[in-house]
Amino acid sequence: MNDAHPRPVTGHVPVLRLGDVLLVTLQGDLHDSTAQQLQQDLSETISRTGVHGVLIDISGVEIVDSFLGRVLAEIAAQSKLLAARTVVAGMRPAVAITLVELGLTLPGLSTALSTEAGVELLTRPVPAARRPGSPRQESP
Repeated sequence: MNDAHPRPVTGHVPVLRLGDVLLVTLQGDLHDSTAQQLQQDLSETISRTGVHGVLIDISGVEIVDSFLGRVLAEIAAQSKLLAARTVVAGMRPAVAITLVELGLTLPGLSTALSTEAGVELLTRPVPAARRPGSPRQESP
């Protein structure tokens, strides 16, 4: 079956653990209940496992709207509060343009062109002053 329209993501989005990184792959549109479940699953998994990174692959997302932008920003904020960094990988040029046109800057998110680059970014050591959850160091 070769539909021109992306399929909505319903039900459950799998969260896979790759070492110290959680990987989520989004395909198609994300419904409200699925987005809430994903946020809860990620927060619980970060808390339970102590991973330091969340990688969200959106290469399968053709269209982005303010809802998806808000979901990504909320996941990044929740992850940061739990001492994990968030990287979004595989963003298509049209998605990037739409996010800019919507005025969504996605604070707290880093981006990578591919899943491999995202994993590399998340597994690279972070200086202590920039590590989520670490105390800020004041300048003398």
